[in-house]
Amino acid sequence: MKVNKETKLGISQNVFVLGLVSFFNDVASEMIYPIVPIFLTSILGAPASLVGLIEGIAESTASILKLISGWYSDKFQKRKPFVIAGYSLSSISKVILGFAFVWPLVLVGRFVDRFGKGIRTSARDALIAESSTSSNRGKSFGFHRALDTAGAVVGPLLAIWLLHSYSNDFRSIFLVAFIPGFIGILLLLLFVKEKKKKELGSSLKLKGSWKEFDISFKIFLAVSIIFAIGNSSDAFLILRSQNLGLSVTSTILAYVVFNAAYAIFSIPAGAVSDKIGPKKVLISGFFLFSIVYLLFGVITKSYLLWFIFPLYGIYMAFTEGVGKAYISNLVPQEKSGIAFGIYQTAIGICTFFASLIAGILWDKVGVSSPFILGSATALISAALFITMEGKQRNTRGLKTERIK
Repeated sequence: MKVNKETKLGISQNVFVLGLVSFFNDVASEMIYPIVPIFLTSILGAPASLVGLIEGIAESTASILKLISGWYSDKFQKRKPFVIAGYSLSSISKVILGFAFVWPLVLVGRFVDRFGKGIRTSARDALIAESSTSSNRGKSFGFHRALDTAGAVVGPLLAIWLLHSYSNDFRSIFLVAFIPGFIGILLLLLFVKEKKKKELGSSLKLKGSWKEFDISFKIFLAVSIIFAIGNSSDAFLILRSQNLGLSVTSTILAYVVFNAAYAIFSIPAGAVSDKIGPKKVLISGFFLFSIVYLLFGVITKSYLLWFIFPLYGIYMAFTEGVGKAYISNLVPQEKSGIAFGIYQTAIGICTFFASLIAGILWDKVGVSSPFILGSATALISAALFITMEGKQRNTRGLKTERIK
């Protein structure tokens, strides 16, 4: 099979299969994500503070490993082994949770899951970039995000059904979640092919790579960091929904609506970014986020959430896959693993602090304050992105005139 052979959808077979892999993995992950906190507090009797500690350790692990794994995948010029290892660890984590009778085993399970995510993410994104062309890169990342997020729609719905079927037997659901994850691994092993490339070895240095990256990549990274300071965990959206009066089931369904909108608009957003440029789509996403977070902060009626959550999904479609396509157009393919690792690690660390800040603001200032902060940082990010890129273009134009 040719690595970049296009399917009828206008994307390569690698991208198509990786989308399916992410779909099945996300079905598995989202089956358990909404119920792990309930399992910890209601079944194992852990305090809420411990839930925050476990999630903080898990997410921080994933963030740090994205840079390390990205660097190593560039060093050896191999992506698939990292992707296989990452998805395999995430599947194994479900089995660990299935046998958890004390909270430390839940910590181990979540740690292994996020360890797997940290290993695979940068290498997988680099493989998607390598399996695409400049003319369909936005569509490729959009397609991948669409299937990934479709899994996030199916997973919670499946969890609701299984909770009813298994009479709230959480451990059985954790074990069942291993099955879709395993299907994804089989698809990855059998159908994803990778070009053989020459290892960069000792010639690849992180510091040297940073100096060689285009200034536009550094500008986007700086803008994204500012944006991430106000972009706290989606857990606060769930808390806000319950604060406004939604039941647990309605809150999960609202989360499903968000993911459905995200999945539906991911491919169109990626295709549009290929035509008009990813920067315009990204800026639109920043402005949309600002509006959505402002609404989360000021509304007083719960029924409005059914309109706001889909808008939040559209924002995600405008930024997540499109942002990765934008990065892949700015950096050399052989160093895309490091670039994605730097970006994702920086954003992950900022998100951790953003959630910490949001929690303090929620308790000390008011439930609306984290969303007002997020709305403001999104506006600042959009303005900086426009002005800094504009100045960079002007500088390049002056240099060109001098050369002429």
